[in-house]
Amino acid sequence: MLSSLASLALPVLRLLDPERAHTLAIKALSLGLGTNAAEPDHPALAIEVLGRRFTNPIGLAAGFDKNAAAGPALLRLGFGFVETGSVTPRPQPGNPRPRIFRLMEDQGIINRLGFNNLGLAVYLRNLQALFIRGIPLGANVGINKEGADPIRDYPALIDAVRPLVDYAVINVSSPNTPGLRDLQSEAQLRAILQAVGTVANRPPILVKIAPDLSHDGLAAVVETCVEEGVQGLIVGNTTISRPAGLKSPHATQSGGLSGRPLFRLSTAMLARTSLLARGRLVLIGAGGVFTGQDALLKIQAGASLVQLYSSFAYHGPALIPKLKSELLAALRDAGFGSVQDAVGTRAQELAEQI
Repeated sequence: MLSSLASLALPVLRLLDPERAHTLAIKALSLGLGTNAAEPDHPALAIEVLGRRFTNPIGLAAGFDKNAAAGPALLRLGFGFVETGSVTPRPQPGNPRPRIFRLMEDQGIINRLGFNNLGLAVYLRNLQALFIRGIPLGANVGINKEGADPIRDYPALIDAVRPLVDYAVINVSSPNTPGLRDLQSEAQLRAILQAVGTVANRPPILVKIAPDLSHDGLAAVVETCVEEGVQGLIVGNTTISRPAGLKSPHATQSGGLSGRPLFRLSTAMLARTSLLARGRLVLIGAGGVFTGQDALLKIQAGASLVQLYSSFAYHGPALIPKLKSELLAALRDAGFGSVQDAVGTRAQELAEQI
């Protein structure tokens, strides 16, 4: 019943301003509107990485539930894992509105939110309510637009979320906080990771990178992360590029582009990352996953796990069981017995597609 209500609500939400619709969706989920996963995941979808068992590789990306406010409902929808945030040390309103734009014709979204969130104190309070959970939970951390000190702030954030999550993500790739992407440079990233390395009993650490990195920049990020003990990379965040052929009148808006138009670029970047990492890092693929075949291509490019954002915003909770069913069928059709068997099997080919 609740799942049906959620599906019926989607057309109504699409008539609203995107940010207003998102706020209402989070509120509805926080009040219990949603559904429990109907049945256990098929064993072929399971994978063990980051010291955890994931019953399926389909996760929710950061950005959807910035304040961990809807956590209990999101954890029951059938995802293999959920990532909350990005959270910053202090509350901040983000950039002026309007700052989210649906590219309906392209199945994409442009946002220039600017790390709007209620700050670490509220985030931690909400995370504490999720202490008992059935699937892995991640925290994505960022820095404030003003008064930030990355060497101070990232370790403090990791230390604060450490007891409450299964992994933590250092976000240095949002295009909407001035100077943030500069932190992907080798020297600055190394300094941040060395500072984070002093945090005792830290969870597995991942770094979220932009799909717009140059080949040399990507190679430097990979080697720096390996040398500084990072466990994985999320490839990738939104893109500031605009692929040819976009049809939406909003395509010229500034901000980060996500959704279907990002799929080709992000998958090629993922495959290049896999070839550079050579099994030394766990990779999570994000960007434009709308079908089970999309998810399989991310996995074949080198991802052990896959994340959704735009497709979930467009299609809601009903997408999750559909994706898992399609992924299982795609694995079987391709001759794979499990997700693990497919990881990286087409990395060389997919790395050359752009």
